[in-house]
Amino acid sequence: MPAAELTLHPAAALAAAWGDHLRRDRRRSDHTVRAYVATAHRLIRFLGEHRGAAVDAQMLGSLEAADLRAFLALRRGEGIANASAARELSAVRGFLGHVGAQSAQPVQLPRLRGPRVKRGVPRPISPADAVALAQDAADAATLPWIAARDLAVLLLLYGAGLRVGEAMGLTGAALPLGPTLSVTGKRAKTRIVPLLPKVRTAIEAYLALCPYPPGRDAALFRGAKGGPLSADLVRRAVRGARGRLGLSGRTTPHALRHSFATHLLGRGADLRSLQELLGHASLSSTQIYTSVDAAHLMDVYRNAHPRA
Repeated sequence: MPAAELTLHPAAALAAAWGDHLRRDRRRSDHTVRAYVATAHRLIRFLGEHRGAAVDAQMLGSLEAADLRAFLALRRGEGIANASAARELSAVRGFLGHVGAQSAQPVQLPRLRGPRVKRGVPRPISPADAVALAQDAADAATLPWIAARDLAVLLLLYGAGLRVGEAMGLTGAALPLGPTLSVTGKRAKTRIVPLLPKVRTAIEAYLALCPYPPGRDAALFRGAKGGPLSADLVRRAVRGARGRLGLSGRTTPHALRHSFATHLLGRGADLRSLQELLGHASLSSTQIYTSVDAAHLMDVYRNAHPRA
């Protein structure tokens, strides 16, 4: 739905209030809030056509499983896959639950099983490829300080296991750099990660060349015009580098975080420590990396065993 249409339907205030709740009370990221609110708008627009009536809190509280199945069928017809459909259903449930909580009458959410989602195993890249990716992205930059910036950012993602949004969220308050770095992750949760000497040196080299002073509240990594560096620019730099190096299309900034986790686990790190380093709220999110390591061991076995 075009952005201009999002405020035209009668129940726009309900979606906006839910977005405010997600941002203020649940401390969800701006990206998550935008995605979830967009789902609420899609649902409301669909219901207006599906039921042929104005959508309000009372209607939303009276939905049945058949209504949600029809909505998901529409979305599947638009080409979304199982994982996206499951996220859409999760957002719908959250929206309906919030509307019900704000209304005078309790709402019984329709019982509907979501699509089965096969959880994929992250695909790490080798340490040599991670470094080569960072170096190639730097070599492609047009200015020396931007080259130093891109090298520092990508080494930080791999060396400390940061999400790209976490790296973009760093400010001058992190200076002077020491052996550790305080990182604010999802839901404003702060964690401490080690800062490898090579990564610290790369960041300091970037700061020495950067034409914009690192103010305490200003972004540590800057764009060409001095504003905060965009995560999309980091992704674009990685796409260019992986193409020149012949790496898989699954080599993304987030793959560097996967590689950080997989390589630590392969070197003997325990899951609880890895959970803290990654900033996972649940250990189950970290346990996926045991599958990655097992897959790596099987690859080694198949390639090395004479009878494999």
